[in-house]
Parts: sequence; structure tokens; C-alpha cells
Amino acid sequence: MASSSFLHHLLLILTLISAATAAHPSHRRPHRVSAHNYKDALTKSLIFFEGQRSGKLPPNNRMTWRKDSGLSDGAAMKVDLVGGYYDAGDNIKFGFPMAFTTTMLSWSVLEFGGMMKSELGNAKEAIRWATDYLLKATKDPDVIYVQVGDATKDHACWERPEDMDTPRTVLKIDRNTPGTEVAAETAAALASASLVFRKSDKAYSKLLMNRAVRVFEFADKYRGSYSSGLKPWVCPYYCSYSGYEDELLWGAAWLHKATRSPKYLNYIQSNGITLGAGETDNTFGWDNKHAGARVLLSKAFLVQKLQSLHDYKDHADNFICSLVPGAPFSSSEYTPGGLLFKMDDSNMQYVTSASFLLVTYAKYLTQAKKVVNCGGSIVTPKRLRSIAKKQVDYLLGTNPLKMSYMVGYGPRYPERIHHRGSSLPSISAHPAKIQCGSGFSIMHSDIPNPNTLIGAVVGGPDEKDHFPDIRSDYFQSEPATYINAPLVGALTYLAHSYGQL
Repeated sequence: MASSSFLHHLLLILTLISAATAAHPSHRRPHRVSAHNYKDALTKSLIFFEGQRSGKLPPNNRMTWRKDSGLSDGAAMKVDLVGGYYDAGDNIKFGFPMAFTTTMLSWSVLEFGGMMKSELGNAKEAIRWATDYLLKATKDPDVIYVQVGDATKDHACWERPEDMDTPRTVLKIDRNTPGTEVAAETAAALASASLVFRKSDKAYSKLLMNRAVRVFEFADKYRGSYSSGLKPWVCPYYCSYSGYEDELLWGAAWLHKATRSPKYLNYIQSNGITLGAGETDNTFGWDNKHAGARVLLSKAFLVQKLQSLHDYKDHADNFICSLVPGAPFSSSEYTPGGLLFKMDDSNMQYVTSASFLLVTYAKYLTQAKKVVNCGGSIVTPKRLRSIAKKQVDYLLGTNPLKMSYMVGYGPRYPERIHHRGSSLPSISAHPAKIQCGSGFSIMHSDIPNPNTLIGAVVGGPDEKDHFPDIRSDYFQSEPATYINAPLVGALTYLAHSYGQL
């Protein structure tokens, strides 16, 4: 009888606890479960930049098979240009994509750095490795050193950066040979990075800011495309096809954000339309910055309530609508497996940059309690985030080939990437010099790369989701810093929203 009474009391207590829990549910939502470890992918995406470093490597460089290289860069012009990044799988330092990479890493930190936790320091190190170099390249007024190396001669060799013996030709822009697009992008890189270091290193931040102001003035005053003046050197590698108007708008947008000076707001209001603010080009990457500038300037209206920039909400909406499958004005193509497909050559850069703009714009819309109107079809921030997530998930392995396009992430990833240092035996494995041409036997072989370039994202599959993993196919198999840079922001957002950070 006593045990029956005890059970009765126990049931009564459990019922009361259950009712109380229902009335006062925990405020901590259980985190959603994802098929992907975004935090691991974020860590690796930042390690990749350490594998692309040129110059004297620090003792804590995590890509341990890489060693010092390019230690006399700039000597030909009696200027110190040691440092910076190799843009992709070759040994040239191209200033135009390096500056864009820097701007996108900085934007990633400015929007999502508060969520990065242990990776914030690594992200700032990646930015500083670039800005230290860009400060050297812009040391002299009205001159910017925009390239180190002769791309044609470099591409005639397949050799490790540590063995480089091709000419380290130095190219510059100045008043007589202007290069507005690379100068304005460099100003954007310096201005955005100045915001990254504003709290942690005030003196460095101020140096970056002052240099950005000077470089932008040079870009705007001496107008001309660097693809004209330096054509034999920069084309076809990083020829500017979109003109320089997009960089002027983008550079002014970053200087407005960094300086808060009315001068740049006036510049944007006076020149925005002539610089292409309202154009319908919907590709965002190292060449065309219009879509990025629209989204960045929309924040000033949406979040800071700057009414004079209200048109940028419409301009940004137009770009976003072009990405939304099935929406009116959608103009983007997707592979059968669901990957955004813009171009055969290094398509993944457009996937990562679009994913970044989607999660960033969703953040601004959420803060302003607004939505996107695509010709009467309402698209919510939640929908934008789900489109971005689908793209990142595809990149990480949720695709028809079940292959991750990030080296070192997941059980299956590209093993024969188009990258000299990764494909040739490392200095520690093979201390003797590998001559210029002798590396080609390895380049054309199907042996997997001996050195894992952790975190490198390759150009990706073709429009039918095919990926042959062939080293010589640089369209699909070559990694690049500007593929990874916007991905850093998107991965941070996803890792945080799935409770991994």
C-alpha cells in the first residue's frame, strides 16, 4: 500500500514538473543539426591563406611544407616588395586580385567577426599579411606597384615558389600610366582593413586609413584602365573587362564607411549613376564590384537610415532577385545539382561571393525589418540564407559527385589541384632545386599532389556537375585567394547559426 501511495506522489510531482516546463520553456533553442562542419571548413579556409604567402614566413606558419620565397621582390626597382600573396597556383603577385581578396576578407570580419571566436585572430593575420604588402606597394605618392613577376615566363615553368628563377619584373601605375581600377580597389582594401584594426591597433588603422584616402584621390584624379597601359603584362590574366567605374563606386563606398566624411557621400550621390550604380550586371568578383557596392551602400540606408541612399536598396534588390531561382527577374543559371553557374573559368568564385552577399544582405534586411520585392514576389531574409546555405553545402560535398571542392575537408576532395607548390615535392622532401621545365612531367601526370593545400577551394565543376580532377585543367582545378575570401564570411555565419561557433 505504501509503495502505491509513493507512486501516486511521484506521478503527481512529474506531472507538475512537466506542466511547469511547458509553461516556461527554455529560452535556449536546441541548435539545428547540419550535415556539414562549417567551423572546420572555416578553420581550413583561413589556413589556405598561409599556403599562399610570399616572403619570409613566420615560425607559426601552419602550412609547414611551404618555405620562404620571393625574398628579393622589388629589388629590380629598388623598392621593398617582399610579402603579399600568390593569387592562385602560380608564382606571380598580381595586385588587382590581391586587393580584392583583402577587401573581402575585411568585409567578412566586419560583418561576422563577432561570431568568429578563435578564428578572428587568424582572419586578422590573413588581412595583415596583405595590408603590410599593400602599404609597401603604395609607399610613394601617385605610384602603385601592381605586379611582381613576368606571368608569361612564369607560366612557361612549373616550379616551386621557393625555387623561382624567372624574372621578378615589377610593374607600376602612375600619372602617365594610370590604373584606376587597381588603385581604387587598393583604396577599398586599405579602408576596409582600417576598420578591422580600429579597436585592436589604432596606429595601424590610422596608417591604413590615411593611405586609403591618398590612393583613392590618385585613382580618381588620373583616370585610365591599367589593362590599356600594362596590357602585355596583365592581360589575359587579370585584364579588367568591366571598366573602372565599378571600382570608383566601391572604393568611395568603403571610404565613406571608414571615414564618415561627407565628402565621400557627396561623391557617391553626384557620381553614383554615371559609375553604374543602377546597371543590371549581376556578377560579383575580382573584376566587377557593382553588386558588392550596391549591397554595401544599402546598409547605410537600411541600418543607418541614410535616406539619400534609398535607391541602393532597389539596386541591391535587383541583384538579389537575379539570384533567386523561380523569382521574377531571376537571370541566374544553376547546374542540375543546384550550383550557381556563371562561367566555365573558376566558377566557384561567383558561388562564394554571391553566398556572402546573400547572408550579408539578409543581415541588413533583418536589422531593418525589411524584405526583398522581386516584381511582386516577396523574398524573406530567411530565404536568402537558405539559398546561400545550399550553395555552401554543395561546395562542401552535398552534390551529385559527393565531393567537397575544398581541399582537406570531408572524405573526398580534389587531389590533383593546379598548384605548383602543392603538386611538387616540398623542400623538406626534396631539398635539391627543381628546374623550371622539369616539373611539367609531374604537372601532366595523374599522381595526387604530395602536399595538401588545406582549405583551398578550386574552380569547381562544370555546368553539368562534372569534375574530372585533372591538374592541367586550371579552369576547374585551380584554387585562388579570391574564391576563399568571401567564403570566410559565409562559413562564419553558418557555423554560428548552427551552434558550431
